[in-house]
Amino acid sequence: MPFLPLDGCELYYETTGSGPALVFAHGLAGNHLSWWQQVPHFRGRYTCVTFAHRGFWPSTGAAEPERFASDLAALIDHLAFDDVRLIAQSMGGWTCLSYALRHPERVRALAMSGSTGTFAHPEIDRIHAEARRDGNPEADLFARGVHPAAGERMAREQPELHYLYQRISDLSDEVDRQAVRRALVAMRTTPPETLAALRTPLLCVSGQEDIVVPPAAVALFASLAPGGRLERVPEAGHSVYFERAATYNRLVDEFLASA
Repeated sequence: MPFLPLDGCELYYETTGSGPALVFAHGLAGNHLSWWQQVPHFRGRYTCVTFAHRGFWPSTGAAEPERFASDLAALIDHLAFDDVRLIAQSMGGWTCLSYALRHPERVRALAMSGSTGTFAHPEIDRIHAEARRDGNPEADLFARGVHPAAGERMAREQPELHYLYQRISDLSDEVDRQAVRRALVAMRTTPPETLAALRTPLLCVSGQEDIVVPPAAVALFASLAPGGRLERVPEAGHSVYFERAATYNRLVDEFLASA
């Protein structure tokens, strides 16, 4: 099993396929296995790299979001890629947007799903507050045995897929997810003028039933990025890549071709 020794952890990663580098960064409920529906689709044309963020099984160490982008940089250097295309889900958006801002010359394309990453804007704060004005929808779903990042529709219409989603999440059950969420919120420090300087082609995918990251927040983020492109996916929650894999793969395919 390939592990990259880093300060404070060993980072697990896998590579498969051939061609330009396509690197996948998972969300808070995931790990390298989350991309099981993407790797078989893309590996015939790209070198697909999946990894588990530090602290997430089977990587070791503590889950420290402020170190994720540096870990990604170390992995890309270790694999000797001159340039990469980054695919990010939710928390992975923090990792990949940070890397793209630090190393714009090495990122050919960036696709973020259910995420605004480190971007800071008062309207995004207002949108999140409005979504929770009448309670905590995530806690309500957890109480009913539904993983919020999977969503109620997935649990109802694709129970086998929902079960797999939960089991992948459970592999990292030692992670203090509330602490990670607080750290991610604190990392929302990228101002609009910094985002406006990003020249990397950017695809933003949003499930229209997402209760974790409101679609309106993703739409605002996409509209303020110079190369931003927004794709809304109906009848999908937070994890479009998992719930509507065929649609997600097609959108990313089209985006990579255009980028």
